[in-house]
Amino acid sequence: MSNAANGRVAVIIAAAGSGSRLGADIPKAFVLLDGLSLLTRSALVMSAVADVIVVAAPHNHLALASELLAEVDAEIHIVEGGASRQESVSLALQGIPEDVDVVLVHDAARALVPIEVCARVIDSVRSGNPAVIPVLPVVDTINRVDANGVVVDTVNRDNLRRVQTPQGFTRDALVRAHQDSTHIATDDAGLLATLGIPVVTVAGDERAIKITTQADLETATRFAKEPA
Repeated sequence: MSNAANGRVAVIIAAAGSGSRLGADIPKAFVLLDGLSLLTRSALVMSAVADVIVVAAPHNHLALASELLAEVDAEIHIVEGGASRQESVSLALQGIPEDVDVVLVHDAARALVPIEVCARVIDSVRSGNPAVIPVLPVVDTINRVDANGVVVDTVNRDNLRRVQTPQGFTRDALVRAHQDSTHIATDDAGLLATLGIPVVTVAGDERAIKITTQADLETATRFAKEPA
């Protein structure tokens, strides 16, 4: 795919996390989901919307990452990830070509995100929003509890959202957010928010489940077997 008129699109795939909570003996991105690794599935989806894919992989799995991505139709760069997700994204950001002006950041663990979600994120960034995240509504009752686990009150969920990836940014905004490593956030949108940059939402999708536990993997496997 080409976005040459306005600069190219790149995606950073964070794939350096461990598989400890999944009970795996390999990094989570390399775990198989219905015959394909989470990393391969993520890259195949991203290759439909992005020109460049930069993967932050564990230092001892760089060759395997390259092997798993050999058939993906995109410009692929593999870099060694850091000690944290934030550091991995920062390192990957340094490897993005200069002609890229939209950067997506995606978790390999959300391997089944539909292409339509990615396209919505990109379109929103292209329309002038510097930071965009896909979200879903919160459907469960949310209680606030005290130190003893006693319910204090019930949180109004009308304005709460579950955040997914890929998150999309203008290149300049994302670079700015990663310049100060003392700012810590759980995701890149959180980093931009600390700078006062507005974060816009678009509709996410239940299939973009984050695979963290064995139960998540089983749910994702059911999704993967469903007709497209």
